Parts: sequence; C-alpha cells; structure tokens
Amino acid sequence: MKKVIMAVAAVFGFVIQSGAQQKGDVELGANLGFNYATVQKGSEDTKEHYGMNAGVSIDYYFSDQWSIKTKLTYDQKGWNRGSIYLIDTPYITYGTNYDLDYLTVPVTASWHFGKKRNWYLDLGPYVGFLLSAKDSRFKRDVKEYFNQTDWGLALGVGLKIPVTDKLKLFVECDSQSGFSDLAQKKEDKSYRNSRVALNVGMNFTIK
Repeated sequence: MKKVIMAVAAVFGFVIQSGAQQKGDVELGANLGFNYATVQKGSEDTKEHYGMNAGVSIDYYFSDQWSIKTKLTYDQKGWNRGSIYLIDTPYITYGTNYDLDYLTVPVTASWHFGKKRNWYLDLGPYVGFLLSAKDSRFKRDVKEYFNQTDWGLALGVGLKIPVTDKLKLFVECDSQSGFSDLAQKKEDKSYRNSRVALNVGMNFTIK
C-alpha cells in the first residue's frame, strides 16, 4: 500500500512540476471519445443517442494562459425514439432512431489555468458538415431531408498530464449546443443538435 501511495504521489508531483506552454508554442493533438447526443425538439419525447468521436487538433499559444485551438472531428450524433413515415403511407408514422454523422470543426479560445497551467477551458463556435443520415427501422438514407451544415457553440474543460517535455496525455469533457435547424421542412425547424462527450487523447509540442 505504501508503494502505491508513493507512486501516485510521484505522478501528481510530476504533473505539478511540469512547465506551462510558452508564447509561440504549437501543439498537435489526437483524441477518441464517447458521445451522448440528443436533439432539442420542443415537447416531443425523444431519447438520447450514443456514439463516438475521433479527431485531430492544432493549438497555437499566444501566452502561457491563452491559445486558439482548431479541431477536425468525426462526430456521431442523432436521437432515439423519433418518427418516420413512408411515401406510400403518408398518414402512418413509425418509430425509429436517427443516426447522423458529421465532420465537425470547432474553433475555440482556450484558457489555461492552475498552478502549472495543466487545466484548460475551451469556448467558441463550431460548424458541422453532415456526412450521412440514416434511420434504424427501414435502413433508409435520409440525408436529403436534413440541412447539410450545423453550427453552434462548443464548450469544454480538460486536464493535461505531462509524460515528457513534448508529450502530454489529456482527458476532457466537451459539449456542443446547436443553434441551426436540422430538418429542411419548415414545420420541423425546432430540431437542434446537442451532445456531450468524454474524450481522451494526446498532445505533442512541435515548437
């Protein structure tokens, strides 16, 4: 037990002693995460949709406290307990789930805080480009019924754990709140994306 405590203390001591990034530093990153996605649809009783995300990032530091970060992320979104109807039976609706895959590009200002700037807070806009849209009941491609772009606000908080002078691991929680309408039909304008993700990844400093 004593050895375990000493090992944990050594890890946290290394994190505390590691220096912050400096002005002009650039970090390249890669991450993988778990998505909890929903849609905002008025009073309709939709359910959450689970998926994953994978992305790469570049982070440019203006100082040890501030940087600007851009990500390129494959994002699985959508919702469960939706409804669909077929052209030949327009008055009959069927229950289904919707799988929406996006290529998402957030651009955020990052505030690095804590004694050694190992914590960070991200805030900024994002734009998502629809890659595919399918319903689970009939396995239909329904991409034509959705707008091809989605935009909104991205927010995240994370912790970096130094491994070497150049390499850091990180864990973060980030969210996206959509402001744009998903569906093309005017009566469906209240559909908006919402998702929360838990991500893990690594950053590599190239300068």
